[in-house]
Amino acid sequence: MPRPLRVTAAALTLLLVTACNSASTGGSGPSSARGVTTDAIRVGGIVSMTSASGYSKKDTDLGARARYDRANAEGGVNGRRIEYLGAEDDGQDPSRNLAAARKLVQQDKVFAVSPMSSVTFAGADFLDAQKVPTVGWGTLPSFCGPAHLYGFNGCLVPTPGGTLNQTWPEGLASVLGGSRGKSVALIAGDNDAGKFGIRTFTQGFKAAGFQVAYAKAVVPATSMPSDWSAYTKEILRSGPGGVAPDAVVSVMQTPYNIGLFTALKRSGYQGVISDPTDYDPGLLAKDATKQALDGVHVLLQFQPFESDTPAMRQFKADIKKAAGGKDVPLNMHMMTGYMSADLFLSIAAKAGKDLSVDSFQKAAAGFSDTGTLVGDRAEPKGQKESFGCGALVRLKNGRYEVAVPFTCYPPIPFG
Repeated sequence: MPRPLRVTAAALTLLLVTACNSASTGGSGPSSARGVTTDAIRVGGIVSMTSASGYSKKDTDLGARARYDRANAEGGVNGRRIEYLGAEDDGQDPSRNLAAARKLVQQDKVFAVSPMSSVTFAGADFLDAQKVPTVGWGTLPSFCGPAHLYGFNGCLVPTPGGTLNQTWPEGLASVLGGSRGKSVALIAGDNDAGKFGIRTFTQGFKAAGFQVAYAKAVVPATSMPSDWSAYTKEILRSGPGGVAPDAVVSVMQTPYNIGLFTALKRSGYQGVISDPTDYDPGLLAKDATKQALDGVHVLLQFQPFESDTPAMRQFKADIKKAAGGKDVPLNMHMMTGYMSADLFLSIAAKAGKDLSVDSFQKAAAGFSDTGTLVGDRAEPKGQKESFGCGALVRLKNGRYEVAVPFTCYPPIPFG
């Protein structure tokens, strides 16, 4: 080999070694982590923007964008701005959920997926196997255990050995003046999430001292009933002595709740009605919807919008700015996106300048903070149990009011 060529090869080798060392040590070169460059962190989301029933979580995307925008305005995360690509719409379809996860990782090359909010999470195994930090609403078993998946308020559907959040049963006990001698009916959709919800809430309400008179996941999950009489008749005869239970708890989405609650009221039911989804001022635009939800107690796993804390004021200001300076009606989906982004940002900040999957996971393993909109947070605790906090709001005369203030309850063992 002529001498000039040997010199060129040696110089090229030196350049390659220098570049590799720079990437691996977090020097002036780009990070070796997927989706992380010298000055940016690429993040995407997966959200059910559309669904067959018309139910939408689209504002989850706005909430996430609001939090990422503030992070960038404050200088980013350890000098890197967040490049938020927005959320992919999975349409509540498992195949589309997996396709969205694959696209974000293989095509868009994201470092993380945050938020992830859907009733299906077929992409969970793929994201965990690809070591993609993923933060979302931990209402699915997939958020409970896998190393790289995090619920923004913890694991809400734990596996045996974990714990149960008692906000709902303890809150309703407060509304009813205690659980002693009180009965409750639980109803959910006929799908995996509904069946698991019935199992967990049955245990939780029993532990709080309620008699669980009815607990079934029987409502068709793919086609909303046009006639609810078969369900209401069974529920209204399920209490002690064949009378109506003191409370009816629905573990279903808004369109289903409107149908069920309307049927219950038309049957003359006078007890407490509750669900975990209908905290949305946008629902009050239609008189029929407002009437169906009037008096309903809605479970929240974050501070109510009616509260006046520094964190809530910051949330409202961020949402307004992200919405172009408009005062948009707030809803729980905005909070889901916002707090998913907030947990990701908090852990990423702790991971330091040399951001990688390994440094993110190491930071998460010892992460904790206090006083957030979902209470005190800690990892890896949140991968086995919820953060244990929540509130109940009640719709009354077209407005939401706090029925049970934001409180943190001791969890119970789940088995």
